[in-house]
Amino acid sequence: MASLPLDEAAPQPDSLDLGALLRDSHALEVIEALDRELVGLAPVKTRIQEIAALLVVDRARAQLGITGDQPPSLHMSFTGNPGTGKTTVALRMAEILHRLGYVRKGHLVSVTRDDLVGQYIGHTAPKTREVIKKAMGGVLFIDEAYYLYRPENERDYGQESIEILLQVMENNRDDLVVILAGYKDRMDTFFRSNPGMSSRIAHHIDFPDYTPEELFAIAEIMLERMHYRLSEAARAALREYIGLRRGRAHFANARSIRNALDRARLRQAKRLFGEHTSGVSRGALMTIEAEDIRASRLFREETAGGGA
Repeated sequence: MASLPLDEAAPQPDSLDLGALLRDSHALEVIEALDRELVGLAPVKTRIQEIAALLVVDRARAQLGITGDQPPSLHMSFTGNPGTGKTTVALRMAEILHRLGYVRKGHLVSVTRDDLVGQYIGHTAPKTREVIKKAMGGVLFIDEAYYLYRPENERDYGQESIEILLQVMENNRDDLVVILAGYKDRMDTFFRSNPGMSSRIAHHIDFPDYTPEELFAIAEIMLERMHYRLSEAARAALREYIGLRRGRAHFANARSIRNALDRARLRQAKRLFGEHTSGVSRGALMTIEAEDIRASRLFREETAGGGA
């Protein structure tokens, strides 16, 4: 069979299967895992799917010879209260970006102000550049990013770090995605004070607080992973606890639930040592009882009239 002339280019396809492109990239596996792992957060999951769709379309355009001047900007802002899954989503986002060919490595580097800003002249630039170097090819996640900007302190070096980040976000958008995270009101103030940063953020994603039912579902998932279970009375006690805890100060959504379960496990262990001097059953070792939850000072304060 005669071969084609070397100067005769192979014909390009007229169409591509977007679903097949997504499946072949294995990014769909990450999206599905994220959906399983995180309770609720429907608007967040929808936005992640939209970003994945954008990247698949961008890949399809490239394969069909439709190329733009530069890749889409994917720098993001994650806003919401503590314990709403921002870091987890950032980690999965890095995997998705890597599998869809947007970044080379797909790792996540999570930092705060202290990792970027120095305490004396000449210290900030090398600190910031070293962090950026580690994050290249992946995602740089800056938690409580508003602390980078402290206009009340004339000797603060946060602005220097911001200027370096701005330059990298513009010039290296094809090899680094920056995600800024924090409370929504403080992030809004930060962006108003730093219009250059605001203009580089393409996607603003707000993470809502979990409902009581979602928090209970999260607790059950956590317990299942640790091979614990709740007795029926403990289930009722935990629901009551969640209702009380959500109204208290410093509530941190899933993080607060995890801490509550850790304390319940401690109380269970103490109770088992007192009840079983000779032997303890497998079921007893796995079961959290109502008293393990109701021993929380939250219930004592509620009874004494100090409830939320």
